[in-house]
Amino acid sequence: MSYVGPDFEPPRPPRHPLRGPLTVAVAALVPGALAGWLVWQAVGDPDDGDGSAAAARTSAPASASASASASASSSELPGPSDDGKEQGGGGSGPLKGKVVVIDPGHNPGNFRHPSDINRKVDIGTNWKECDTTGTASNAGYTEAEFTLDVSRRLRTILKEEGATVKFTQDGDRPWGPCVDERAEIGNKAGADAVVSIHADGSAPGNRGFHVILPGSVHSGAADTRPIVASSRELGERVAGGFLRTTGGPPSNYIGDGTGLDVRKDLGGLNLSTVPKVFIECGNMRDTKDVSQLTSGAWRQKAAEGISEGIVSFLRG
Repeated sequence: MSYVGPDFEPPRPPRHPLRGPLTVAVAALVPGALAGWLVWQAVGDPDDGDGSAAAARTSAPASASASASASASSSELPGPSDDGKEQGGGGSGPLKGKVVVIDPGHNPGNFRHPSDINRKVDIGTNWKECDTTGTASNAGYTEAEFTLDVSRRLRTILKEEGATVKFTQDGDRPWGPCVDERAEIGNKAGADAVVSIHADGSAPGNRGFHVILPGSVHSGAADTRPIVASSRELGERVAGGFLRTTGGPPSNYIGDGTGLDVRKDLGGLNLSTVPKVFIECGNMRDTKDVSQLTSGAWRQKAAEGISEGIVSFLRG
């Protein structure tokens, strides 16, 4: 998800459309993991860019080649399953009786439906576009493909934990859903937790993950006040699990090193009545981040880290 535009980046056809100041720092949540992160900062893997501001974020060039997509080939992708249908868990796991909604950001077919995804919907604070295409790597690996892959891996893990899992979309509808419908799906399911999976489209050198938490909004159709505290807890635990499992790094351009951010301008959060967060797993325009995002093994770690956070939140 890029921050150029309303909720997401303005829609542009991807190269491969069918492929798919928060006061609580992460250190308080996962001291062991952050110790490892500090060692990492001290000994290697420095930032490879100038850490320019969000205003420098851009969209993927339409002429980009697809060579880096090979490491993200369909052979790594888990198979599709039932879009929008609740799926039972694996029996008596720790999440038995819990409902988790996974929201894979964007849809691989969005670029074919500009009039549909560009129509405005009410997000409480104002009106914004239904959705966008999302971002992509410079080599054409799309955010929509990435989010579906991580989401499917996450679903498998959560079902093994006993959860009932529901998707907002699984790539089998032509476009969408819109951001208001994505929120409504979680609300109607009475979800115990909702996590929206994304990847950012920021400037090269901007690295790392961050989890977006809903700010306190009370306007029009939006009232997040009942879920701000629970969503914050969910987000902190997801950030902690993600850091422990993937090794980070937390974002060097959003969240002051905490891996956490608060926003009031996202319809998917504003309209939610259940605990919900977004996670930006990395920056698709940074060479170091994209080498991870296009790796099936790393995406599995990402799914495991997000799952760890969800399980921790739901078990209390």
